Amino acid sequence: MTNAAALIRETFPVGPLQCNCTIIGDPVSKKALVIDPGGDHQLILDRLDALGLKVVSIIHTHAHLDHFLASGEMKKATGATLHLHKEDQFLWDNLEMQCKLFGVPYVPVPAPDHWLSDDEELACGCGVALHTPGHTPGSMSFWFPQDKLLIAGDTLFRGGIGRTDLWGGDYRQIEKSIRERLYRLDEEAVVVTGHGADTRLGDEMRSNPFIRA
Repeated sequence: MTNAAALIRETFPVGPLQCNCTIIGDPVSKKALVIDPGGDHQLILDRLDALGLKVVSIIHTHAHLDHFLASGEMKKATGATLHLHKEDQFLWDNLEMQCKLFGVPYVPVPAPDHWLSDDEELACGCGVALHTPGHTPGSMSFWFPQDKLLIAGDTLFRGGIGRTDLWGGDYRQIEKSIRERLYRLDEEAVVVTGHGADTRLGDEMRSNPFIRA
């Protein structure tokens, strides 16, 4: 970020499983990140146009089908690069199997361009990637400290946590990720979850029925 202006942020549900897709834009450079384009690529493109933003990176909290179904079409339309944690490559590579299992039409998606790493600075210089495994081995959260904004994917929900009974899920890992990474961030932070309503980090720390600080 080149100044202290608040980031542009818009979150809306997309795709067959209504995953929350988030656009994060730098108000100065007009460069943007798209997080978890799980479907409805034209809707996402229309919102970017309406906001006057150019997407430079398409980043993923994890590689369950509902979080990257539109990633290929988004890349084709914008030229933006695809980013994922390496430990979720096996899920990305098995998109067709995931689609069959959930009865969702299969659209091939190209391989990621870049493997995300823990504490990596995101494009636009406005946030950082946190490796928060448990829901999947490569689950990531994205932290924007200036705006006290956390994109938690399917790791933390309002009054819930991500399920750990799917491929590569691990309850002990998700508990550690939430306690040792997410709950150590600013408790005033707004948490954008993978599905459903936003929450506040402090509320989850005190009253989440599954994992409390």
